[in-house]
Amino acid sequence: MEKARLMVVDDHALFRSALASLLSRQPDMEIVAEADSGGDALKIAEEHMPDLILMDINMTGGDGLEATRAIKSHLPYAKICMLTASDDDDLLFEAVRAGAQGYLLKHMDPGAFVDEVRRQIQGDPVISEEIAAKIVKAAAARAKSSESQGGDTEFTGREMEVLKLVGQGLTNREIAQQLDIAENTVKNHLRNILQKLHFENRVQAAAYAIRHGLVEE
Repeated sequence: MEKARLMVVDDHALFRSALASLLSRQPDMEIVAEADSGGDALKIAEEHMPDLILMDINMTGGDGLEATRAIKSHLPYAKICMLTASDDDDLLFEAVRAGAQGYLLKHMDPGAFVDEVRRQIQGDPVISEEIAAKIVKAAAARAKSSESQGGDTEFTGREMEVLKLVGQGLTNREIAQQLDIAENTVKNHLRNILQKLHFENRVQAAAYAIRHGLVEE
């Protein structure tokens, strides 16, 4: 079995070591790189090309948000999950804007944390349940300044169905089951939706759905 290649970026050596140890014990994961600052993260990521980067959001020597923007600019297909001890609304929103596909709290149960990491590796962007709603609401509230960006966007009937369900917080698998279509088909529809709206991730699409009244709050 080919193992997923992970990179951990955190300026707290003890936490970084503990996290690397936890994940490297998983049969389907391996730690291929570590960094202790956001400033070093891009260079190391380019050298090792990890499948998923676990990035502390607050660090000295270049914070996680700056590092995420830099990595997404040079490696646009990189998967990055933000790590934090805080669920501050502004940080949640900025992480999404920076291009993070996930956002996990450091105080999560180790087993649940590993499960969330595994889901992201498998291509299902996730955010821990306790903060998912806060991210979507923050994004929806702040997105009014770009209202014209997608105001006149035309969607197919199926795309509209997918968009509504994304706004409800369903995963690709759950959407596929509800619409009785293949999960890959859902991914293709979501990719088209994001391209039409010029968005980077499903959280922004969910915020759009809420803002345009496609989802009952």
